[in-house]
Amino acid sequence: MSFNHLGKSISKVAVIGSGQIGPDIALFFTKVLSPFGVKTIVVDVAQAALDNGKAKLTKKVQKGVEAAAFTKEQADQMLALVAFTSNYDDLKGADLVVEAATENKELKARIFAQIESLVSKDAILVSNSSHLEPEVIFANCATKGRTGVVHYFFPAERNLMVEVVSGIDTTTATASWLMSFYEAIGKVPIPVRSRYGYALDPIFEGLFFACALLAEEGAGTTKQIDVVCKETFKMGVGSFTAMNLAGGNPITAVGLDQYTTKINRWFRTPQSLKDKVAQKANWEVAGRDEKVEVTDAQKARIRDDLMGAYFGLCGEIVDAGLVTVSDFNMGIEIALVMKPAFTMMNEVGTKRALELVRAYAARHPHFPVPKCIESHGVENKPFRIDNVLRRDEGGIAVLTIRRPKVLNALDQGVFEEIAARFEECDRDSKVKGIVLTGFGKKAFVSGADVHFLAKIKTVAEGEATSKASQRCVNVVSAIKKPTVAALNGLAFGGGIELAMACETRIAQKGLRVLAGQPEANLGIIPGAGGTQRLPRLVGVERAAEMIRSCKPISGEKALAFGLVREEVENDIVGRGVQLANDLATGKVARCRMDEKAMQNVPTALPTLEIGHLSKAVDAIIQKAILQGCKLPLTEGIAFEAKCFGEVCGTADMKIGTQNFIQNGPKSKAAFVHS
Repeated sequence: MSFNHLGKSISKVAVIGSGQIGPDIALFFTKVLSPFGVKTIVVDVAQAALDNGKAKLTKKVQKGVEAAAFTKEQADQMLALVAFTSNYDDLKGADLVVEAATENKELKARIFAQIESLVSKDAILVSNSSHLEPEVIFANCATKGRTGVVHYFFPAERNLMVEVVSGIDTTTATASWLMSFYEAIGKVPIPVRSRYGYALDPIFEGLFFACALLAEEGAGTTKQIDVVCKETFKMGVGSFTAMNLAGGNPITAVGLDQYTTKINRWFRTPQSLKDKVAQKANWEVAGRDEKVEVTDAQKARIRDDLMGAYFGLCGEIVDAGLVTVSDFNMGIEIALVMKPAFTMMNEVGTKRALELVRAYAARHPHFPVPKCIESHGVENKPFRIDNVLRRDEGGIAVLTIRRPKVLNALDQGVFEEIAARFEECDRDSKVKGIVLTGFGKKAFVSGADVHFLAKIKTVAEGEATSKASQRCVNVVSAIKKPTVAALNGLAFGGGIELAMACETRIAQKGLRVLAGQPEANLGIIPGAGGTQRLPRLVGVERAAEMIRSCKPISGEKALAFGLVREEVENDIVGRGVQLANDLATGKVARCRMDEKAMQNVPTALPTLEIGHLSKAVDAIIQKAILQGCKLPLTEGIAFEAKCFGEVCGTADMKIGTQNFIQNGPKSKAAFVHS
């Protein structure tokens, strides 16, 4: 058995190194690849490391069973297909090798020399280095084109982010395959240009350095600085605590000294860090539930200093051309679990951000003021941060909604960005068709961001919110060029409404849960055209049952109902591009939705058991469908907006949205039916 992706078959993966991160990388691989029968092996020359690594992995799998993350059967399969060995000959047959040994270029070079003699020339070889350039690691490799760095973040089995760093010799095919493969197995990869430390570690280590400097200057204790750092950047833990948890003192001490020559002269290893490394000691940080007092003056000094350093560090990375603003912003949020710098600069104003960076640079020799912050700050112009990415394939624009932390959920800003991208493609004479898809393997779009819905306070606001979403979705439906929604995963709420605005839809094969309109669970109704487009595609009674019951349907049922035109076995985006081309060239007949009033709309809907759901909301759903479908599509959608406004005036709307926010999607709201 094997995992097949874009023409490459993976039957065995190998991880070199059973230290701090290797077993966690192996755990992730066996979790996602064992269902395909893929073997994972961990190789280390030290038996104690192997024993510890195996015990660590086994313990985490057992905890996963206890937490219901996976079943005992899944756990047994995971453990059966992972092995720990000191025999390098066991690498034979590996299709992907990830080296996760100590950060030492001579050691890594020896490891890859041995690996190359054991695996086929088609095997892909990557290093989980945190700093070293691919050109350094793979300098002595015979086939450099199939090499690169894939940098994982702590904890590797749960942190979704990976940096994919190509060396000068890495082929485009290798880099592209790695990006696509890691997305397919559930990670969030970003491409990063080669430079010592890559894009994200200089931020983690640079912010820590700024904290250490503040402590050495007497601006506060490490406890106080840690607390202000955590609060300022909405971090899970402050920089000193993060360093303790990751055991990062030794590698950071080396990295900061290297950055002095590799990046700029502001970087250096502070004396306090040298002392901690020599003592093998942790930083003093607050204990659990310990309250740390910080004066307002201290807080302001620490906060402004750290913001200036943070913004400047991030701007330098962008100036260096290592990564795009959008990729970098997402990478910071996911990998480092903190408020992304460019979002933060937009919120405080880029003019203020520039002032903070200039002030920090004035106090710290050799700290640069980045050109990107200068250019935006002078005009107080916000940075563009894309949630919808575009790439073109042979005249077909592929648009990808990428919000992995919320499974590509939509808020009004993303709705408007989608509309803008479609209009941009419509104006582009080189584009003859558009494919819309979602990032990752779980979701096309998981629905609307409930926090944005919960802000609606009145009937008028509700109707206006619906109209705003409809306006963007209507832009998609108005495009005359062929549009294909490639449903890579579930499409709920606004997601399926958006997909239905495309000319046609295809779905990844085998999805047991594909499409649903679960709005009634929240005490609302579909507000982006769902009550009108779904009946036109699957029939009034089927659509009404889906909307009123909130029960999703599988890909197989969606195909039978006519909601999607086909299920796709492997490369769904590739198939979407082909279909858009075929529609554009006339090879396949166009299939745009009939926008006239529907005929034979029933006067009433069949009785349906709706369980705990709101009877008041259900009555509005029925009205929206039955009256709206008798109108031309444009008028029916306008009527839906009025009904959405009406439902926002109910008590059950407030109960439903608040229940979701406070208790999560599995909790049933206690509706009062009014």
